[in-house]
Amino acid sequence: MSEKKVLIVDDAVFMRSMQKRIISGSGDYEVYEAGDGEEAVVLYEKLRPGLVLLDISMPGMNGIEALKRMREIDENAFVIMCSAIGQDSMMKEAVDCGARDFIVKPFKAEQIVQALNRAFPSSAEV
Repeated sequence: MSEKKVLIVDDAVFMRSMQKRIISGSGDYEVYEAGDGEEAVVLYEKLRPGLVLLDISMPGMNGIEALKRMREIDENAFVIMCSAIGQDSMMKEAVDCGARDFIVKPFKAEQIVQALNRAFPSSAEV
């Protein structure tokens, strides 16, 4: 079983599909998806992925609350937040709550690849 598990969390199916396509084309990763914060926390506890790409704005449990719950499960959770331009205060709160970094939408494929390389340094190409 691969240790390179990635959990993509976004309420927009097209955003998850785009991120999954980039990740799948970048190496041997097990990619999982969640459409909201509640589902993300359940999957995080079950799978313990090495990287979570977590949208901030979602109905129900938002990304900030999901991040807090993931950090309660594992204080070393490697979570990178994704947000639209103009959510600066929420991004600061996310970093204060333990997010490792953030990616602003619309993002470029290389930003996702850089996130993979930070989460899984041994898989980074030289």
